[in-house]
Amino acid sequence: MSSRREARERAMQALYAFTIGGDDAEHILATVVDEQLGDDKTAKNFAKKLFLSTMDLAEEADVLVSRYTQNWDLERIAWIDRLLLRMAICEMIHFKDIPPKVSINEAIEIAKRYSTSKSGKFINGILDAVLLDLHKEGRLKKSGRGLVGMESLLAKSKEEDPSAS
Repeated sequence: MSSRREARERAMQALYAFTIGGDDAEHILATVVDEQLGDDKTAKNFAKKLFLSTMDLAEEADVLVSRYTQNWDLERIAWIDRLLLRMAICEMIHFKDIPPKVSINEAIEIAKRYSTSKSGKFINGILDAVLLDLHKEGRLKKSGRGLVGMESLLAKSKEEDPSAS
């Protein structure tokens, strides 16, 4: 398992512990992230940044998700799925060096391990739609490696709206 994947899993576990258990964020980071990731400072830093950024973006991410879950209350979505959706949206918006498709694929793979058998498809559908929205709104600020795969997004966007640039 890549250290980034493990860091994402630890961030998701920390978010779950914070959301469900209500414990102090610092304590959760110390026990779920620091202890579990050991000496891997890069993974620890990534997990902590993802945890904190996702917490800050939670409300906005929920609004984005709710656009595509009409007739389905957000509260009915499994907590793991909600947290993975929030994390992936956070990566798309705030992590310039991570390609959006990587964020989506990672959320799908983690869902396969920690959530229901249908979660991967559900997460994929929601995140694909959110990704197109973020692109149309000009909110994807990717650079370096984060640009990988963006040409297919531009093509898909043009198919749906030929006037898109």
